[in-house]
Amino acid sequence: MLGAQSESAAAVARLREALDAAFAAVPAEADPSAAGSAKFAQLMRAALAQAAAEDALLTPAQREGAAGCYRRHLVVADPHGRYTAAALVWQPGQASPVHGHHTWCGYTVLEGALHETLYEWDGDTHCAAPVRAHAREAGAVSYVRAGLTAIHRLANTSSRPALSLHVYGVHGEQIATHVNRLVAAAAEPSLHGR
Repeated sequence: MLGAQSESAAAVARLREALDAAFAAVPAEADPSAAGSAKFAQLMRAALAQAAAEDALLTPAQREGAAGCYRRHLVVADPHGRYTAAALVWQPGQASPVHGHHTWCGYTVLEGALHETLYEWDGDTHCAAPVRAHAREAGAVSYVRAGLTAIHRLANTSSRPALSLHVYGVHGEQIATHVNRLVAAAAEPSLHGR
C-alpha cells in the first residue's frame, strides 16, 4: 500500500510541476486564459495529457464514486491559489448540468468515456442551444477560457464508471462555488452521429 501511495504522490508532483510550468510561461500579473495566451493553453493541454498517462495518479479513495451525483476528489491545490485539480468519478447515467465557466478550465478523461454535448449561447433568449455532441475517450483533453463561449454538459452514458481530471483556475476552497456557471438550455435533440 505504501508503494502505491508513493507512486501516486510522485505522479501528483509531476502534475504540479507541469501546471506550475504553464503559469511560468505567462507574466505573473496576466490572466493566463486571456485570448492571447496560446502558450498557457498549449502547456495546460500538455499537463493534462501527461496526467492521463499516469496510471498511479489517483489513490483508491480518489476513485470512489457516489450514488446520487458525480463525485469530486481534490488531487492538488496550488498554495498560491492559481489552480485546483480534482478527480471526478462518474457512475453510469451521471451527468453535469449544462454550464459555462467562471474561470478557465481543462480536463482529461482518465478511464472510461464521457459524452460531451457542446452548446451555443443565444444572448437574445438567454438560453444555450445544443450544437454538437461527441464521445470523449480515455486520453481526450479539453481546455477552455472562462465565459459563455464554451458551454457544455458531460455525461457518462456507458455502463461502466468513468474518471476524469479537471483543473480550474480557482483556489481549492472555491471549487464548488466559483467554477461552473449554470445556464438554461433548450431541449436537447438527438445529436448522436453529428
